[in-house]
Amino acid sequence: MSEHRARKRFGQHFLHDAEIIDRLVRSVAPRDGETVVEIGPGQGALTFPLLEQVAHLTVVELDRDLIGRLRDQVPEDRLTIHQSDALRFDFTALAEQGPLRVVGNLPYNISTPLIFHLLAQTGAIADMTFMLQKEVVERLTAAPGGKDYGRLSVMVQYHCQADYLFPVPPGAFQPPPKVDSAVVRLIPYARPPWPADDPAWLSRLVAQAFSQRRKAIRNSLKTLIAPEVFDTAGIDPGLRPDHLSVADYVTLANATAPKPGPGTTKEPTP
Repeated sequence: MSEHRARKRFGQHFLHDAEIIDRLVRSVAPRDGETVVEIGPGQGALTFPLLEQVAHLTVVELDRDLIGRLRDQVPEDRLTIHQSDALRFDFTALAEQGPLRVVGNLPYNISTPLIFHLLAQTGAIADMTFMLQKEVVERLTAAPGGKDYGRLSVMVQYHCQADYLFPVPPGAFQPPPKVDSAVVRLIPYARPPWPADDPAWLSRLVAQAFSQRRKAIRNSLKTLIAPEVFDTAGIDPGLRPDHLSVADYVTLANATAPKPGPGTTKEPTP
């Protein structure tokens, strides 16, 4: 079988370092009977070691050539393949037997929108372990006050416990990317530590705040929050958006969430 060339349009960088692969699989520690879902199996660098741990694996892959290779190598009763764009895939449909354990070496060019797509489906997910661009992992796990802390940090940490596991050098991939990578684990909360009355409103407020991250929060949110709300919430309106904690944003959101009128219902969180 001829070698598959990585396709730039799919953001493909194939993991080949055996030590990194083993460490990643041990970090996931899948158990037989769990519903394990791999996003972007590629040439199977993670797929085959995962199949040594579980009797059945589900994968989501867009590249038809790679799908054909996997079908040639793994029996159907052990590997279920969904030929689909992960950005549009309904992961909740896979959770009939229990919450999903999601794993993947994610394409860097879609990692942030894919994480937001998965955040909207966390009710069906037990945990997510991903190889990502190191810069993205640092944003996912950043604390308030640092340059890496932003909208992605707040929304991921609202929904999940986020843990930086270990770094991965470019040489672990073929072709090597021009950036360093890292592995992160995201564990959705059964109930967020700071529950928002309206998560969709929280999302809108956070997005608006970080659209002008160098301005004081009173200015970046002036179209959404009246000045007196900051005093009531006990939050300094002179702070910049990257100095507010997740709890601060939830406090502001709960103090300002639009109240549904008579006979109306809230829209579901996007």
